[in-house]
Amino acid sequence: MSAWRRHTSVLCVLAALWTASGAYGQNSEQKALEARKAQIEQEIREINRLLLSERRQKGSVLDQMEALDQKISRQQQLIRITNQQSNLLNRRINANIRNISKLREDLERLKADYAEMIRKSYRNRSKQHRLLFLLSSESWYQAFKRMQYMKQYAQFRERQGREIQEKTTELTTLNQDLTAQRKEKELLITQNRRVRDQLMAEVQNQKELLKTIRQNESGYAAEIEAKRKEARAIDRQIERLIRSAIAESNRESRARGGTASTFALTPEASALASNFSANKGRLIWPVEKGVKKQGYGVYQDAVYPGIKHQSNGVIIATDQGAKARAVFEGEVIAILAVPGGNKGVQIKHGNYISTYYNLSQLYVKKGDKVQAKEALGEVYTNQSNGLTQLKFYLYRDATRLNPEEWIYRL
Repeated sequence: MSAWRRHTSVLCVLAALWTASGAYGQNSEQKALEARKAQIEQEIREINRLLLSERRQKGSVLDQMEALDQKISRQQQLIRITNQQSNLLNRRINANIRNISKLREDLERLKADYAEMIRKSYRNRSKQHRLLFLLSSESWYQAFKRMQYMKQYAQFRERQGREIQEKTTELTTLNQDLTAQRKEKELLITQNRRVRDQLMAEVQNQKELLKTIRQNESGYAAEIEAKRKEARAIDRQIERLIRSAIAESNRESRARGGTASTFALTPEASALASNFSANKGRLIWPVEKGVKKQGYGVYQDAVYPGIKHQSNGVIIATDQGAKARAVFEGEVIAILAVPGGNKGVQIKHGNYISTYYNLSQLYVKKGDKVQAKEALGEVYTNQSNGLTQLKFYLYRDATRLNPEEWIYRL
């Protein structure tokens, strides 16, 4: 009996550890999903606030189309996250059902064992019977052992009674958890249905915008071409200023190894570059608050998917009056001024260059040393559509980099 109980105890401990580890993994996954869901919901609120709210009438159709594309994309992500949460809850519910079934089996076995002990105890309940049991011992040693046995038996009964009570409490708690999890699952399903309805409404809005655009295709084409022309002019000036800064730095520096397209780094500049590189994926946003409006690289046109566009940086929509801020410590190496456009600032971090364009006011000048989060200038607000957008670029020497890989959760 004792060996069987030891074996059962070991199995129970192992089962408890396995269940605990599974629960920890699920809780960790659940927290990660909740954090991601909260982030996407915040992005949707920012898109509504910065790109769509109160701007449908005066904003350009192209801006509205791009904003709707972003919102639909985030809502699709939100649906996927909610589905993952629902699947995770299903696994937790199924695990709880299995645990409840196992606990019920254990409880029934414990009750049966306890009932048998009670029956035996009842048959041997009289003090006279226990006394005769001791007096019938063949020796003092046997009487001592029988007394120990009776004491252990009484303790065993007490312990088993406590175990039944604990199992009953655990079963009650699991049943309560199961009820709560089912309610949580129903809430997630309701949320998912609501997000799907919102998504369908946004898709319908997008169809209406498409219809509007296609009624004025020539105007849309002209708007696209104007944006492309502006982007090309900015890109050319950024790269020209970088190559000019490389040439100037290499002339003044005593370090060796520079070329027409790479900086010759002093030990101090090399250390700064290494520190910048070590923070890849963790750099702060170039504005305090905002939402990514356009990512880096080639992307499809919002209206005509066959048309491809190239973005050499990222565009971040922010609040009116927002300040562009340095993503890392460095030195201002150039001020941009595109003819017919707005201003910009270039900061050198060793051999990395961050560029902040579409500023209406500048707070720094060439040669200034800046720290991370230091304000560089005020982001320009377009009076025709009400949008406040910063264009942010990142280079290593004269090579373009994807800012989304460097800025935290961009």
